[in-house]
Amino acid sequence: MSRNKLTLLGLVLGGVLFLAVNVMSNNGFRGLQVDLTDGKLFTLSDATKKVLADIDEPITIRVFFSRILGEQSPGHATYFERVRELLEQYVNLSGGKIRLQSFNPEPFSDDEDSAVAFGLTGVPVNNQGDLGYFGVAGTNTTDDNETIAFFTPEREAFLEYDLTKLVNALANPRKKVVGIMSSLLINGGFIPGQGQRPRWAVVEQINEFFEVQPVDMDSTEIPDDIGILMIVHPKQMKPEALYAVDQFVLKGGRAMVFVDPNAEVDGPGNGMRPSGKSEFTAALKSWGVALRENRIVGDLDTARRVNVRVGNQMAVADYVAWLSLRPGNFDRGDAVLGDLQLLNLGTAGIIDSVEGAETKITPLLKTGMRSMEIDSARVSLQPDVVGLFREFKPSGQPFTLAARIAGKAVSAFPDGPPAPPKGKDPKADAEAKARYEAQKKAHVSEAKDGIQVIVVADVDMLHEQLWADRQSMMGAPLIVPFANNADFVVNALENLAGGASLGALRGRSISNRPFHLVREIRQAAEQRYRKKEQELQKKLEDVRGKLNKLIRREAQSQGEVVLKPEEKKLIDDFRNQMIEIRRDLRGVQHDLRKDIESLDAWLKFVNIAAIPLLLAIGTLVFAVGRRVRRRSGVVETG
Repeated sequence: MSRNKLTLLGLVLGGVLFLAVNVMSNNGFRGLQVDLTDGKLFTLSDATKKVLADIDEPITIRVFFSRILGEQSPGHATYFERVRELLEQYVNLSGGKIRLQSFNPEPFSDDEDSAVAFGLTGVPVNNQGDLGYFGVAGTNTTDDNETIAFFTPEREAFLEYDLTKLVNALANPRKKVVGIMSSLLINGGFIPGQGQRPRWAVVEQINEFFEVQPVDMDSTEIPDDIGILMIVHPKQMKPEALYAVDQFVLKGGRAMVFVDPNAEVDGPGNGMRPSGKSEFTAALKSWGVALRENRIVGDLDTARRVNVRVGNQMAVADYVAWLSLRPGNFDRGDAVLGDLQLLNLGTAGIIDSVEGAETKITPLLKTGMRSMEIDSARVSLQPDVVGLFREFKPSGQPFTLAARIAGKAVSAFPDGPPAPPKGKDPKADAEAKARYEAQKKAHVSEAKDGIQVIVVADVDMLHEQLWADRQSMMGAPLIVPFANNADFVVNALENLAGGASLGALRGRSISNRPFHLVREIRQAAEQRYRKKEQELQKKLEDVRGKLNKLIRREAQSQGEVVLKPEEKKLIDDFRNQMIEIRRDLRGVQHDLRKDIESLDAWLKFVNIAAIPLLLAIGTLVFAVGRRVRRRSGVVETG
C-alpha cells in the first residue's frame, strides 16, 4: 500500500479509537467523578444521601426543558445540564428507586400538554408567543405529585435543596400536621362585645401547605399526630404545659417559637390580654438560648420611615425600633431565607447564647453594625420616634433576631415531670396522678438524636399589619402581601418538616454585597439637623408661651389696665423672634433636603460620568505619552 493510503487509514482508525474510548469511558466511568468546581456544585451532601437511602417506593422525575429556550438563552441551557447531571447522581445513589425522564416540550406537542398538566410555568421565547419550559415534575406510586414550576437563576444556589425537598415530599407524601399554641387569638376566637374574630392571615397561609391544629396553652400533652409545634407568645403557661413542650422537642418533635419582650399586638385594642412580654425562659435556656430581659433592638440601617408629629407639624423620621430587614441581614446560606427579599419586624428582642450550652446556635436574622439595645419601656406605650432616633448611639455590633438551634439538649425538668396540684375533684386528681406516673416512666432527660428548633425574637411580624393588606375582590377577602413574613414562616415550617436532613442543607456560592453609603450619609445629616430642630422648637414654644401670657393679660384687662410701652415693645419683640425662629426652622429643613439632593446629584455624576471621564483621561495620557516617546526616539535617531 502507498504511504498516502496508510496515512489515511491510520487517521480513520485513530478517529474510531478516539470515539470508542470516549463512549466506553462515558458509560463505564459515569459513577466516578472528580468535582473541582468552586463550592463543590456537583457533590451531593450527606443530608441528600440520607434522604435518597430512605426511599421505599419508586419515584419518577420528569425534566422538561425546551430546546428553543436553550437556543434563545445559553445560560438556561448551561443550567439545564447542571440540573440533569445532578439528577443523574440522585438516580445512581437511590439504588434505582428514582427513574429519570427527559422531555422537550415543543409548541403544540404532547410534551407541552404534559408540562401544562403538571402545572409547570412557560415563558415567552419569541414574537410568535411560543412558550419555553424548564421545570421538574415528580410522581410516586400513589399518584402524589410535586413540581418545580421553573428553575430560576436567582435560586440556583439552592438547587440541591429544592430537588431533595421534592424527593423527600414524594417519599413521605402524608401532609404534615402543624400544631399552633398561642396566648393570642392567632387561631381566631370569640371576644365578648366584639364578636367572632377570624384567624390571622399567616395561619391561612400555613393552612395551604399543612394541616393546622390548634393546641391549647394549658395542654398537658402534645397530640401524637403533630410533627411541628408553632408556639406564639407563650405567657402564664402551667408547668404541666411547659413540660409537654419540653418532652415533645426532646423526643424528636420540631418547634418554631416566637417570643417577644414587647409584643405590640398583645394589647386591649386587639381584644387580647394586657400587654406584656413572653414567658418562656426555662425552655429557651434548656435549648441553649435566652431572650434578653426587657430589651429590644434598634437599627439605623434597617429602620422604617414613618410619619410622626413634631410640635404642630407632621414629619417623616426613621423609627429605629421598627425594622425592615433585607438580604444583607439574612443568613443567605440557609434555604429558609434563600429567596426572601424583605421581612418587617416590630420592636424585636435580642437572642443570646447561653454559656456552656451544647447545642449549635446558628443566627438566621441579624441587625447591622449600627444597632443598639433599647429599654423596652421606651416603646411600650407612646414611643418618642424622633427622640429614639436623635439619641441613638450605635453599639458597633450586630444582634441576633432569629436563630436555628440544633444538636444535644437537656430537659428543663431534670427531676422529671412536675407533680400535679391537688384539687377538690377526687376523680380529676386520680387522672392527674395516673398521668404523672405515666410521664415519669416515659421521661426523657436528654435528646437522643438532637433537637431541631427555630426561635424568633418577635411576635408582631406575624400580624398582617406588618406584611400584608386585607382587600376584597368580588366580595371575597384577599390578602396582598408587601413583605415576605408569611413566606419566612412557611419556609421554616417546611424546612423543619423535612427533619435534620433538609435542615442541614445550605446554599452554595452565595455572594451578597449590600450598599449602605447613601443611607448612612443621609441619617448622619438628619441626626445633626434633628438636634438643631429640637433646640429651635423648644425656643419657639418658650417664646410663644411668653407672648400668649402677655396677650391674655391684655385681653382680660378689658381696657382697665394699660400695658406699659416696654411691655408692648416686648410683645412686638416676641412676635419678631417667632418669625425668626420659624425662618430658622424652615432653613434647617431646607438644608437637610439640600444635603440629600446634593448627595444624590453627586452619586449620579459618579455613576454616569466619572468612569467615562477617567477612561477618556487615561486614553489621553496614553496617547500623549506615546507621542512623547515617539518624538524622543526621533531626536535620538537624529
